[in-house]
Amino acid sequence: MSALPSLRQLRYLIAVSEKLNFTQAAESCFVTQSTLSAGIKELEATLGAHLVERERHSVVMTPIGIEIVDRARSLLSEAEDLSEWARSAAEPMSGLLRLGVIPTVAPFVLPTVLPALRQRYPSLRLALREDLTSHLLTRLIAGQLDFALIALPYDTGNLQVKRLFDEELRLIAPADREGDMPREIGKVDPDELLLLEEGHCLRGHTLGGCGLREPRTRGMEATSLFTLAQMVEGGLGLALLPEMSLRSDILSHMKLVSRRFSEPRPRRTIALVARSSNARQESFERIAELIAAQASLHLSDSTDAGGTAGRGPDSHLNEHQKRERKAS
Repeated sequence: MSALPSLRQLRYLIAVSEKLNFTQAAESCFVTQSTLSAGIKELEATLGAHLVERERHSVVMTPIGIEIVDRARSLLSEAEDLSEWARSAAEPMSGLLRLGVIPTVAPFVLPTVLPALRQRYPSLRLALREDLTSHLLTRLIAGQLDFALIALPYDTGNLQVKRLFDEELRLIAPADREGDMPREIGKVDPDELLLLEEGHCLRGHTLGGCGLREPRTRGMEATSLFTLAQMVEGGLGLALLPEMSLRSDILSHMKLVSRRFSEPRPRRTIALVARSSNARQESFERIAELIAAQASLHLSDSTDAGGTAGRGPDSHLNEHQKRERKAS
C-alpha cells in the first residue's frame, strides 16, 4: 500500500500557502522552521510532486500545490468533524460551538437567542463571528466555523441548509414623506433606492425584490443597516429593511416611517447552514429549532406592523403602524 500524507503535513502546507513565508508558517503551527520544512519535503516526496517554489526571499505555490491546498482544507475539515463527532456523541450541546452570523441578522436575533441557549444548554460555549455571507461560508467550508446563520437566496453549494423562517422587507422613508410612499414594490423609484455596500446579501435581496439587476448608483452606499437608516432619515432616498430590524430598538429614535408592500411582497429567508460532513447534527437541529422558535415569538404579530422601531419620542413609526393595521 502506497504511503499517504499525514494531516500534520497537510496543515504545514496550508500554513505555507497562507503566509508565503516559512518562518511565519512555522510560528503559526507552533513548530520550528526546520520541522515545517522537513514536513513539506516529506509531503512532496510522498505525493511525488513539487508543491512549493522556494526562492531566497520569496515563496510561491506551484499550480499543483494550490490544488493540493484546496483538497487539504477539505480533508482537514472532515477529519476535525470526525473528531468532533466522537466528542459530542456522548453529550450533544456541550463544549465549544463556533457560530457565524451575518450583520443584518446578528443584532436582531442574537439578543433573544443567546439567553435562551445559555438557559437551556449551560454546558455549551459559543464563539461568535459576525461577517459577510461569503466570508462566513468560506470559513465554514474550511472548518473554522461549525454553523452559519445567513439569509437566502444565496448560493450555498453543497452545504446543508435548514430554512428557519421568512421575513418581509419593508420600505422606510423620512417621516415627512409618509403620504407619498408607494404600496407596490414595482412603483419604488430605482433612482431613490439606497443600498448596502457590495458584499451584503441584503443588497442583492433589495435589488431582486425591486426587479433590478444593477443599482442606479449615485455614489452613496451604507456599511450597515443603521447607517442606511440614517441616510434615509437625512433625506437621501428610500430603503428596504428587514422587518426584524424595524421591531428592534436600533431605529427607535429616528424620524422614519415604514410601509408594508402589497403582494407580491419582497422577502428573505433566514437559514442555518453547516457542512454536509457536519459532526454535530443533533446540535445543528436543536439550535435551528430554538432560533426558529424565538423568531416566531418576536415576529408572530408582525403581519400588519412595520416593527417596534419608533418607540422614541421623535419617531413616527408607531402611529404609522397603527394606521397600516387599520388600512390592512
